[in-house]
Amino acid sequence: MITVRVYGILINDQKQILVSDELIRGAYITKFCGGGLEEGEGTRACLKREFMEELNLEVEVQEHFYTTDFYQPSAFRVGDQILSIYYKVKANTSLLVNSNKIPFQFSVEQILEYDKTMQIESYRWIDLQNFTAQDMTLPIDKIVANMVISTK
Repeated sequence: MITVRVYGILINDQKQILVSDELIRGAYITKFCGGGLEEGEGTRACLKREFMEELNLEVEVQEHFYTTDFYQPSAFRVGDQILSIYYKVKANTSLLVNSNKIPFQFSVEQILEYDKTMQIESYRWIDLQNFTAQDMTLPIDKIVANMVISTK
């Protein structure tokens, strides 16, 4: 089975890039913001929905940035393949959720909910001048991070 994931590269006016720090089924992962494509949904609509659901942030999806061009097995489902699509995005509203300076800084409420959902997330801005592929966990995100760095 192929799972399609859609991610946004959001860089603010202070030249910072937004990342999501997540605890998913016991794994600590730093990734770009976004998520899974739902049945009957286009990639741009998916990205807008994901930013609204996760960050309560309305975004304008801009140009396509990268699509996976190699085989990537799923980290969570044996036998599944991941296809990731990345777009540059621009915030149309202000970010209302808290962002952290420290990776994986979760609230007490989030930690208490983890047993039910097996997933919690927090968000963090990284100065573009300090951003490296090592900041990201997933192999495809590392490639995209290097591409972002080469275009800054």
